[in-house]
Amino acid sequence: MQALLKLSRAIDRLNAFVGKYAIWLIFGATVISALNAVVRKLFNYSSNGFLEVQWYLFAWSFLVAAGYTLLKREHVRIDVLNSHLPKKVQLAIEIIGLIFFLTPLCIIVLYFTVPLTIQMYQSGEMSSNPGGLIRWPVWLALPVGFTLLLLQGWSELIKCLAFVAGKGPDPTIKADEPSGEQALIEALRAAESSKTAAPAQAR
Repeated sequence: MQALLKLSRAIDRLNAFVGKYAIWLIFGATVISALNAVVRKLFNYSSNGFLEVQWYLFAWSFLVAAGYTLLKREHVRIDVLNSHLPKKVQLAIEIIGLIFFLTPLCIIVLYFTVPLTIQMYQSGEMSSNPGGLIRWPVWLALPVGFTLLLLQGWSELIKCLAFVAGKGPDPTIKADEPSGEQALIEALRAAESSKTAAPAQAR
């Protein structure tokens, strides 16, 4: 069990790392969208390539962050019912869902998308839109994203089994971490406090 828990922690670190930097994909898509709008207004020029790279980045952001979202237990759940069930039933639902639903789904998606992505890469298929981009980079997001999601599912399964065996914490309880909005508010408060403290120190 200790070896499995070590594997689980490694998977958690991997998805935490990916999730931490996936936000830059959203930032990139936002910047490209803004630049595209400015260029179109000022120079009356645009390209389908600008539009496609935006949804390429968006596709990558939510696909590769799926494992991170599962790690943080932010996927949609029927908590209204589940939270009122006994802990053993909650764990049974979690384990059954991970084994019989998440794992087969990810394997089926990988079974179909890996050869298709390889085919796209070998053929160099381009977008049918004028000025469009090559297709394989966006298709690559599917096997990468579902691999990370599958690994995180197995990590969560290991945590559930460890808890049942009395060798780990309860994995059904979300970590008490501040949300993104709360972290932003705290950062703004800290910045405001430092601004007000600076004149006082100068006097």
